[in-house]
Amino acid sequence: MRSITLFAPATVANVSCGFDLLGFALESVGDQMLIRENNVNQLRITKIEGQMLPMQTEQNVAGVAGLALLNQLNTKQGFDIEIYKKIKPGSGIGSSAASAAGAVFGLNELLGKPFSSIELVAFAMKGEALAGGAEHGDNVAPCLLGGFTLIQSYNPLRVVSLPTPEALSVVILHPQIEVKTADARNLLKQQVSLKKAVRQSGYLGGFVAGLFQNDYDLLAASLRDEWVESSRSVLIPAFDEMKAAALASGALGFGISGSGPSVFALCKGVEIAKKTAQAIRHVFDKTAIPYDLHHSEVNPQGIKTL
Repeated sequence: MRSITLFAPATVANVSCGFDLLGFALESVGDQMLIRENNVNQLRITKIEGQMLPMQTEQNVAGVAGLALLNQLNTKQGFDIEIYKKIKPGSGIGSSAASAAGAVFGLNELLGKPFSSIELVAFAMKGEALAGGAEHGDNVAPCLLGGFTLIQSYNPLRVVSLPTPEALSVVILHPQIEVKTADARNLLKQQVSLKKAVRQSGYLGGFVAGLFQNDYDLLAASLRDEWVESSRSVLIPAFDEMKAAALASGALGFGISGSGPSVFALCKGVEIAKKTAQAIRHVFDKTAIPYDLHHSEVNPQGIKTL
């Protein structure tokens, strides 16, 4: 039976100014998956290591995403999926996205690549809906395509790959607490003022322009969130203090990764990233909550075979 082993990277979604639209892939953190053909004409989750997650295909994000792909193709070929979780569910760095995207990527490879990358994003979003209650693509798109991605439209689905400035570096602090995506979405207001919508549109446009122009000052001026940060930051201990410390250390911006509790800082250069990491570590140590601290570059490739 043919098989494929792959690495599915963690991701940062929203990126402050692009709620449900903007995301990027990380280089240093991710899950591994093994997908192989079987002769029982079923898609099965046969092994999960690292986290306690549902083994039932219809209750696992990888299974739901994979079924969406197989049903569209109307194939009788069965597959077994093994998942080796390195990204903790509820971490805010795309745990469910890595599983969903990894499943559809691997199945597509084994089936001879019948679907485009954009079609794979749509299938993976079905898994995201199981995890968070909404078919959002800001994690699965960069996981599959690599680098920065922008969801220009959900209907029809249109994803734009964006450039990554060479000196951009990322710091991630992941508190060992869980914030469920569905719960975090329930905190959000369903309406925003026209003034805030205009300002937020300017931030997103400015950030995209900054990526294309390698303009770090424009990136710094655009990494702002007037929509969701104030509602979700209350779930993250010492958020305001960490943000102040990161910006004082020279970070371009600081915000919530996805729905949290992970936070991220984008920095120009490794030295500023190291300084920022030390600053936010110093702040968060006072909470006595265990955490992981990651330093990463932006992953230009996304999912890769091993």
